[in-house]
Amino acid sequence: MSTATVSVWDDEFSAAVKRLTAAAENDYYNPYQTFDWPDSIPEGALWMSEDLMSVHGTDAAAELTRDQYLALAQWESVNFYSLNVHGIRELLQEVVARIHAPGYEIPTPFFHHFLGEENEHMWFFAEFCLRYGKKLYADRSMAFPAKSHSALLDNFIVFSRILIFEQIVDHFNSRMAADSALPETIRAINRVHHQDESRHIAFGCQLVRALYERLCEAGDAEEQAMARTYVERYIETSIQQLYSVEVYRDAGIPDPFAFRTRLLADPARQAAHASITSRTTAFYQRIGLLG
Repeated sequence: MSTATVSVWDDEFSAAVKRLTAAAENDYYNPYQTFDWPDSIPEGALWMSEDLMSVHGTDAAAELTRDQYLALAQWESVNFYSLNVHGIRELLQEVVARIHAPGYEIPTPFFHHFLGEENEHMWFFAEFCLRYGKKLYADRSMAFPAKSHSALLDNFIVFSRILIFEQIVDHFNSRMAADSALPETIRAINRVHHQDESRHIAFGCQLVRALYERLCEAGDAEEQAMARTYVERYIETSIQQLYSVEVYRDAGIPDPFAFRTRLLADPARQAAHASITSRTTAFYQRIGLLG
């Protein structure tokens, strides 16, 4: 198992851990008693904010029937929560491997809250999918690279992956939580997740910053290049997961493979991608990883 070293964590990171741990304790809630789960979502309702749908701004959107459009919103919503379930399961495994491990004494107090909250998030996202979609979409995430590099780079990759995942998800959460066009059940799960993720993202930014600073201090130009390449590739792959052949098929769209290819090639989608990843790109530019 890869471990960090005590010297990785600076005073800024230690102070952030204390502050965020206290906030997690003060903001604790019982998710199993938080949500009202109606028997069904109202017929004809949007399940996703229109500007977050993968067809937004494209010529293809205007070619869909109203039934296809509503079905697409439904299944893209289920796909989004399925991505959350799979992503959370993966990050839980990585954090469990590090909690109370040598070198992780400083972040471990927050890890306890992180693990508990993420487990609860996984539960309510899966609950939504299984209640209203009757399924979870399959996990098609990018595999972790073979560990042929240093423990420091391994930790940077793991926690960058968690941070990027959380920032992209939170872009959707914050928008849908505030969208009055959506049913309250959908707004509520996005609202609750956004509240918790604000702490997780603040923690992740401090952790990844500290790891990258140590990576630069180590002076291995090849590993720094590997870190940059991995972050760029993971951001791109995360965006592509929002375009699902299975979703398009379930929405009744003919030739879903061609439909996905057409959407990804549409120039209108580049602005959407930039919006979704803007906070992530800005963070990695700020710490010096991206130009």
